[in-house]
Amino acid sequence: MSQTKTEIYQETAKEIAAVLDGERNLTARMVTMICLLHQAFEDYFWTGFYLVDPEKPEELVIGPYQGTLGCLRIPFGKGVCGAAAASGETVIVEDVHAFPGHIACDARSESEIVVPVFRPDGTLFAVLDVDSTRLAAFDETDKTHLEAITQRLFSAA
Repeated sequence: MSQTKTEIYQETAKEIAAVLDGERNLTARMVTMICLLHQAFEDYFWTGFYLVDPEKPEELVIGPYQGTLGCLRIPFGKGVCGAAAASGETVIVEDVHAFPGHIACDARSESEIVVPVFRPDGTLFAVLDVDSTRLAAFDETDKTHLEAITQRLFSAA
């Protein structure tokens, strides 16, 4: 019997919490989250963080990821990642080719979800970007669970 998306997220969230327990290094925490999320879902084609560049605070720079080569830098307001960074809200795109200003890092990407990640002080730290080769792969279930999982990034840091 196959698991539902919610069950996979719940199981993955528990696994992430267990592996990260006591780990304070932020890079180790990000890499682990990305690895476990990427491995949990068949539809995750590209999974990674774009970090706010402290030297250019209106620009995202590639962070830990799994998948094909990602774009190195994305300005706020450009593409799906830049839109999420600028708005501070999760963006779900059913068809990236129909999204105005979409940045095609890999033409095989068909749909995408981007979740802003905030520091404990409320400032934007990064965005979590997940791409799929399937149209409309992401929905409110993904949004709810990915937002909850990314909130754990700073819980032991």
